[in-house]
Amino acid sequence: MKRFLVIINFLAALTVIAWGVERYVAPAIAEAVYSTRYKKLMFQCDHVMREHFIAKQMVLVSTTEANIRNLDAAEIGLTTCHDYDKLRKTMIGWSVSENALAQIGLEAIEQSANDVRTFVEIHEIRY
Repeated sequence: MKRFLVIINFLAALTVIAWGVERYVAPAIAEAVYSTRYKKLMFQCDHVMREHFIAKQMVLVSTTEANIRNLDAAEIGLTTCHDYDKLRKTMIGWSVSENALAQIGLEAIEQSANDVRTFVEIHEIRY
């Protein structure tokens, strides 16, 4: 009976340790490893989505060969968003929370926005 209790206690301790690793250690490691790349891809994806939106609006306004080429180039640029999405899902798989990812994204914007005008330009859509 005593041996059984020792085994149960050992398994309970292993369970708590595994839970702690998944809950606290894995997300911290993932953030440390991936946050710089995540910030870069998030910022690039935001930029190419804005450029794509503008290029699409330009084609709707005036369907010229130059505007169509710009739209094609902008669509190719959207592959950055695929890389960003894959990395985001990898980080979520390592138990990084949506709130932590949002915080990392805001840090990327803050690091890239040296002044108020740049910060506004990052967030606005021009067409």
